[in-house]
Parts: sequence; C-alpha cells; structure tokens
Amino acid sequence: MEILLVEDNEKLRPALQEGLEATKAVRVLFACGKGEDALSFCLHQKPDAILMDVQLAGEMNGIETAVAIRREFPRLPVVFYSIQDDDAYYRAFRRAGILSHYAYVRKSNYLLPEMIIPLLRDAINGRSFIDPDIETRVQEVRHKDEQDPLALLEPNEKEVAQMLALGMSNEQIAARMGFRDKRTISRINGQIYTTWGLNKTTTDEKVARTRAALIVQSGQLICWDEDGTPRVMNSQGEWIPWSPAQKDNLT
Repeated sequence: MEILLVEDNEKLRPALQEGLEATKAVRVLFACGKGEDALSFCLHQKPDAILMDVQLAGEMNGIETAVAIRREFPRLPVVFYSIQDDDAYYRAFRRAGILSHYAYVRKSNYLLPEMIIPLLRDAINGRSFIDPDIETRVQEVRHKDEQDPLALLEPNEKEVAQMLALGMSNEQIAARMGFRDKRTISRINGQIYTTWGLNKTTTDEKVARTRAALIVQSGQLICWDEDGTPRVMNSQGEWIPWSPAQKDNLT
C-alpha cells in the first residue's frame, strides 16, 4: 500500500512512518503536518489511502482536509485518528457526510502499525469502521444538536435566524444588524439552511425560510421527508412525525 501520512506532531510523524514501513506492507509516499500540504500532494500524486490525524497544524482539520481531497478524488480511502474529545470534531465529521471507505479511531487505542494496517486495507476495499467509543460520542453530539439547533450556528447566524423567525424581511434584518447590503443576509440565510439541512430537501428559498422559522420557534431540529412530513428525534433516537402540539411530548 502506498499511503499519505498526515500528522502534525513533529516527533510522532517520523516514528509512525518508520514503524509502518518496517512492516513491509506500507510505503509512505509523503508525510506532512498540514491539510493544505496533503491536498496539494494528492493533486499531483494519488495515494492508495490516507492516514490522518484529525487535529492538524494548518487552517483545515483532518476531516475538512478529507472533504477537500474527496472533491477531487471521491471515496479516496481515509483512516482518521484522534486523541481529541471535542464536540466540534464529531460535529464536523457528521456534517462532512463521509459514509464509506474510511475508519475513525482513537489514537490511544489503535495507533500501532499492526492495528492500523488492517484498517487501511479495509478502507481501500470499501469497508468502513468507527471506534465504538467515538461512535458513542458522535451520537451524543448529534442528539445534543438536534435538541438545540441554534447551537449549530455562529453568533451572527443565530441572530439572523431569530429575526427570520419573527417574520422580518432581509431588508429589515440588515437594517437591524447594521448591514448596508441585504445580500449579506441572503448569504447568512444560505448558511443557516445548509447547517440545518434545509437546502437538501427544497430548492425553494421561501420554503426553506418557513422551515427555518419553524425550527427556531420549536427549539428542535426538524427534518422533512420527500413527501413533506416533518419529523423530530425522540428520546429513543427515533425520527417521529412532528406537529407543534407535540413540542413537549417526544418520549
């Protein structure tokens, strides 16, 4: 296997490369500490797989780097590892929509060549794996976000969403926030729709706006089926039909 190694720790990176290559099963084509360098390398030479830390030294974390690389090379196998236990990383992983050809494991549990190599082979063969400890945390963050959709937004996005839910126009929101150009609000609206998955279910801005207002007013993340049925997640993790009358009865 010819791999790209992305690890920001200057001491761990050469040690990891040496350990992997000592098995004779892996050849490290390139090793770096930044996602930007990883992307640049892949554009010139495609590896069989990527072994990548989630926390990196550059502007992009490992998950963002994988998304950028997969835009050019869909489903390029990636094995993520991390010692971090940060909601933001699990949230980024969920948002990335990475569903196949990957593994996501804890550094402390799996960072030995004899454990990494099978994960790399599985990813190359299209099989995915997620460390049960990480899966638990991903679901915890997912449940937290679905109970408080505003927690997913940046401060200015929250402010816009709350005014949108009051029925204010883009011009009125722009004036309230001190923006001269209402197009700024349109761009913020677009980010809100993306974050809440509203642009996946509708291309009509008016529908997306109405649904965003309902999410703010209900205080729950609502998803709409293709037939328009709204659903929310109950305490058992099940998506059930929603109506305003059952706001406080999701058990």
